[in-house]
Amino acid sequence: MNRESEKPRMWGTGSCVRLILLCVLLAAGYFFWADHEVHIFGWLPYILLLLCLLLHLLMYRGHGGHHGGHEHRSERKRGSEPLGE
Repeated sequence: MNRESEKPRMWGTGSCVRLILLCVLLAAGYFFWADHEVHIFGWLPYILLLLCLLLHLLMYRGHGGHHGGHEHRSERKRGSEPLGE
């Protein structure tokens, strides 16, 4: 195997295009920020509240919700019931 052909080229065609695209995106982001800074800060509290709600919903989705640790009477084992019942 030729090890030099396996190394990624740093200034190949793909990386040059990526660098140009990155510069264009940074410039567009700067001009967007400069023009819409007031609007973004105006909506920031509402965006944070919506993100908190979304995070809460997504966190309980994977852990079985609020009722994950409780078992019903019909699901108990026979030996775990109190003597009076």
